[in-house]
Amino acid sequence: MFNPTDYADPHAVNVLDPQGIDIGLAAFGSREAAGRLLDSGARTIGIDGYTTASFDVLRRELEAAAAGRGLSVRFVDTRSLMRPADELTAGFLADNLPSDREKDPVLLYGKLYEGEYEDLFEKAALAELSETLDAFPRSGEGVLVVCGHGALCATLLERYQHRCWMDVIPRQAILNVKAGLYENLGWVEGTEWVFKQAARRCYFIDFELAMRSRMRIFAHYSFDSYIAASRVDDMRFLPVELVRQIFRRGLEYPFRCRPVYLEGVWGGYYVKELRRLPESMKNCAWVFDMIPMEVSTAFVIDGTEFEFPFYALVQAEGERLMGRLSVEHFGNYFPIRFNYDDTFHSSGNMSIQCHPVRDYIRAENGEFDRQDESYYVVVTGQEAKTYLGFRDGVEIPDFVEAVKASERTKVPVDYEKYVNAVGSKPGMQVMIPAGTIHASGRNQVVLEIGSLTVGSYTYKMYDYLRLDLDGSPRPLHTYHGERVLQPGRTASWIRENLVQSPRALRSGEGWEEYIVGEHDLLYFSLRNVRFTKGYEDDTQGRFHVLSLVDGHRVMVRSLKDPSRRYIQHHLDIIVVPADMGPYEVVNLSEGTTVTIHKTLLKDGFEKEP
Repeated sequence: MFNPTDYADPHAVNVLDPQGIDIGLAAFGSREAAGRLLDSGARTIGIDGYTTASFDVLRRELEAAAAGRGLSVRFVDTRSLMRPADELTAGFLADNLPSDREKDPVLLYGKLYEGEYEDLFEKAALAELSETLDAFPRSGEGVLVVCGHGALCATLLERYQHRCWMDVIPRQAILNVKAGLYENLGWVEGTEWVFKQAARRCYFIDFELAMRSRMRIFAHYSFDSYIAASRVDDMRFLPVELVRQIFRRGLEYPFRCRPVYLEGVWGGYYVKELRRLPESMKNCAWVFDMIPMEVSTAFVIDGTEFEFPFYALVQAEGERLMGRLSVEHFGNYFPIRFNYDDTFHSSGNMSIQCHPVRDYIRAENGEFDRQDESYYVVVTGQEAKTYLGFRDGVEIPDFVEAVKASERTKVPVDYEKYVNAVGSKPGMQVMIPAGTIHASGRNQVVLEIGSLTVGSYTYKMYDYLRLDLDGSPRPLHTYHGERVLQPGRTASWIRENLVQSPRALRSGEGWEEYIVGEHDLLYFSLRNVRFTKGYEDDTQGRFHVLSLVDGHRVMVRSLKDPSRRYIQHHLDIIVVPADMGPYEVVNLSEGTTVTIHKTLLKDGFEKEP
């Protein structure tokens, strides 16, 4: 997500019953947040946070608040604990950010950092600070504040009398990087700053470290306070008990995340008009409705909005949200991602592309598992197509040589000579296991559903020789692509395996549920539920994700407590938490037929290797 639109969708909020949630415990404003930290009475305070958290702003507010209270405050910046920047950068470049432009022409990919913040610190400096924290409450006056990335590392976490986590939603974090408001960990002073390089370092090092740190701290609510710091001029302080109240109340409801919208060279206009996106947007290519690593979740209590990274919720309440089996199998990672790809009335297709298989992505990128996908066609215009697999009789080396030659000579490729096309129609589900050549064609909107990857690895094999929105050539990744393309994924195999006819699963009065896509190569099940008035369902310990793909407006509500509900509009994607159990979906547009696309982990997913 290098270039999100700076837009917080005002409709993507979740209104909660305020009973039992004491928002009076919160403090609003940066100065007020700083004051609450000092008023905790703690002599030692540790402040850590997500990438781009504005520690310097909070420090200035703490200094001002301390002066007003007659307190002396000593600060330790965790940057003073870091090993030399050139040493860190050399290690990152060697292990995580290779510079082989034959494999990766624009240096987009890397390998996820496997260590912790402590691995970046000088051991002697960390040991000295540990001793200081242990001794400080017994000597002298004032407050000792340790502030910065890694302040709540495992070595220091239990040594503080107060532990605070500063959070930033993912959209704002990358916007901060783009605005030059953040220096990467290990950044060498005087080095030329290039946004795409800084963003790459974030995705494979900085974000990964911050995510892993938050996961360790949030898993057992091992913090005392939380500062929502996406807006430096309006930080919000929440004690841990208030965070817990909001998260647990939020998971009593079906809920929607706040999407991220991105322009793209093939972007269309359907979602832009449907959701009344800013006129300043050229188009809308991607709608990250539920890309777990990229979205946030906004809860409204008594008219006050609190916005959190979605992953804060995942990491604090993983079992309630995802279910025990999911957590045991995937850890505290949300295992499925959802977005819309919009080429409706656009200038062209998505790129011809493929994604990495398990052994390759683990070796090259240190990722959890392969990148599988699927497309559900929601809307089509004239002559809409979905490209999937090779035509029968095509040899993969012939295709690879053709696209490589085009890259050298700038002569277009007759890609339809090689790549199989399926005529698109609304309701068509196709599955795209890792290593399958594919693309969404022009003039449609597809709901893309994929497997767990922290990053996104799209190996563009052919992109029609076009330029990107910034005027630069679109990069291809034929080196990686030819190494993961799976032989045998041809038109006849595709028809038998990846484009399935709906299979009736269950039914009741006025409703039917169908399996529209299941395959041994994918660990999730893709369903459609069609109904006129409504239907009942049960999570049975597994989360459900529902998209209203055909219909105007429905209500999704708990059967145990019908007040726990969400009003879902066309193309909204909502999560039904695993803990919800029985729930119902009610059509609010009388006399119409509705289709809900439903995704869940399939039976026996936890037994797959």
